[in-house]
Amino acid sequence: MPGRPPLPPAFRGHVELRAALRRALERRSLPATVLIYGAPGCGKQSLALWIARTALCTGGSRPCEDCKNCRMALRLEHPDVHWYFPLPRPKGASSPARLADAIEDARHQKLAEFREHPLRYGGGAGVEGIYLAAVHSIRRRAHKRPTAGDQQFFVVGDAERLVPQEASPEAANALLKLLEEPPDGSRFVLTSSRPGALLDTIRSRALPIHLPPLPVSEVAAFLQEERGATPEAAMQAAVLSQGSIGAALGHLDSESTESGQRTRALALLKAAIAQRASSYGAAMEFGPGGARGLLGLMGALQLWLRDLGATSLGCEERVVNTAATDFLRDTAKRLALTPDRAARAVAQVEEARMLALGNVNPQLLISTLLLDLEETLNGRASR
Repeated sequence: MPGRPPLPPAFRGHVELRAALRRALERRSLPATVLIYGAPGCGKQSLALWIARTALCTGGSRPCEDCKNCRMALRLEHPDVHWYFPLPRPKGASSPARLADAIEDARHQKLAEFREHPLRYGGGAGVEGIYLAAVHSIRRRAHKRPTAGDQQFFVVGDAERLVPQEASPEAANALLKLLEEPPDGSRFVLTSSRPGALLDTIRSRALPIHLPPLPVSEVAAFLQEERGATPEAAMQAAVLSQGSIGAALGHLDSESTESGQRTRALALLKAAIAQRASSYGAAMEFGPGGARGLLGLMGALQLWLRDLGATSLGCEERVVNTAATDFLRDTAKRLALTPDRAARAVAQVEEARMLALGNVNPQLLISTLLLDLEETLNGRASR
């Protein structure tokens, strides 16, 4: 008989924050809706599930991780813990009912993957969203009584994806109606790496909880203990992650999405500071659709630009991509880069990230961005 899937590792760090949350849960004073926000991969999903597990625990030291409720919640099998997250839009779903069924099937398949590989949470490189059909599913469940006790938790991961789907805030508005008058016993934990992309009305109904990065040394220790990484590899991945365990796990794997985005972002930076033909050529490597799948790549490009700016200021100790220090130093010197130009370049990528949230052509987006970066980094007048 096959063994059960491995349990996720214990939640790391943020001791004071978790103690405050535990006290609020014990007093039943935590609002029905909270919003956990922080950098990608910093543990927002883990904290959200920890909150649900702590509230449902029947053991002595909550969460005890040993009672029936804790064990079921750890295995993502508890009937009162419902986790929703962005998914690709199913193909071939010709009616709302079929779309709802297809999304629910995809969600359960993804949950099964999380059970088998509990260390990795994260979307793919393509376009994903939390669609209206998923919100309707949440609403139906929320109006039913909890199964095992008097509380049920709805964890909505990457909740900013409620807005940029099908160029409409319809899903976000549907969730808003539920948050305005949450049913008795139903509690909601939203997470977001970009809380500013959420509707103001949703943010106003949620208690904001900021989850800061962990110390790099703690991330490195986690990688050594849980993944058997060498001290050198663990520290390099931890530095690249900027204190995010989720991102560090990706950087530890040379075949991961994070590593691929880092490499591709460096290629874009090199194209931007080369001749214009390079910019156009780099842009044509992207497909004509799916701009929202570029958000992670844009973040990686911003990090390269910040490193370039830090190098130009002589602050190489703040560089994250340490293996590329020589390239950064030579490039900053050749461009005679100034702090204001470096800051403007980062802002230009942020503007492109916002455009990527809409239904734009990736080739046009990348081409325009690289031309803007070329003028900024080389100190030419803006077009």
